[in-house]
Parts: sequence; structure tokens; C-alpha cells
Amino acid sequence: MRLPVRRLDRRAVLPARPHPGDAGLDLCALEALTLAPGERAKVRTGLAIELPVGHAGLVLPRSGLAAKHGIALVNAPGLIDEGYRGELQVLLLNTDRRAPFTLSAGDRIAQLVVVPVVATEPVEVAELAHAARGDGGFGSTGVGSP
Repeated sequence: MRLPVRRLDRRAVLPARPHPGDAGLDLCALEALTLAPGERAKVRTGLAIELPVGHAGLVLPRSGLAAKHGIALVNAPGLIDEGYRGELQVLLLNTDRRAPFTLSAGDRIAQLVVVPVVATEPVEVAELAHAARGDGGFGSTGVGSP
């Protein structure tokens, strides 16, 4: 499946998969930036995409940035709707309490995963069908659960 990508800035790096079979396409920073401890920023990619009909894009964090530097995405996953044609931007957060984090232009900052979307229509009902899990959530199936 093709993913049309438009460079909005000549410096933009096209999304790419680091290895065959990887689910995510790497998104790269357009410009250098330093995030102070606890600081967040909207980081430009210089790219716009045209998602296939019936698909959405999920912007996901990079595990290496999280493990090595405490860099997280503020709204992970970020959702890109099929009809959006604006610039892809990534909301990064430096969760480290002491160390600033510096990005260089071209650094990989997030991953884009394109997924099919099932168009559902909400219908109000008086009752929901029974399920074994019921309304248990927030750790209800973990160790030490009642």
C-alpha cells in the first residue's frame, strides 16, 4: 500500500522503516531543539501525508528515547485522521528531572503506524451483553486483584 508523503520543507526526512517488516515508519525532527527537564514541545517534521481511505495514523513513542533519555509523547498515541493534510508534528516531553535533552535536525523522534479503521456508529442500548471480564479494569486482572 502506498502512502503519499509531501515535503513541506526541503530539509524534511522522508519516513522510513529501519528494518524490513517493522510496523512503524520513523518520523524525524525538522529542526534542532533542546528540551529542559520537564519541558514539552511541538516538534515539526516538515511532512504531510495522505492516508489511504479507511485508515488512520498513530504516532507512537520510540522506546529507545524513552529508555535512554526519558523522552515521552504527551498524547501517545497521537491520532491522525484520514482527511488531515497538515504538517505532522510530535508532542515530546522530557520526563527526566535533571538532564536536558537535545535533538538534532534529522533525529528520529517518533514512529508512524498506519492502521485500518472500522467505522462504527454508536447506538444507545439499555444493557450491554454479558462478558466474563464485566466492568473490571485498571489492574483488575493483575497480581493481588480481588
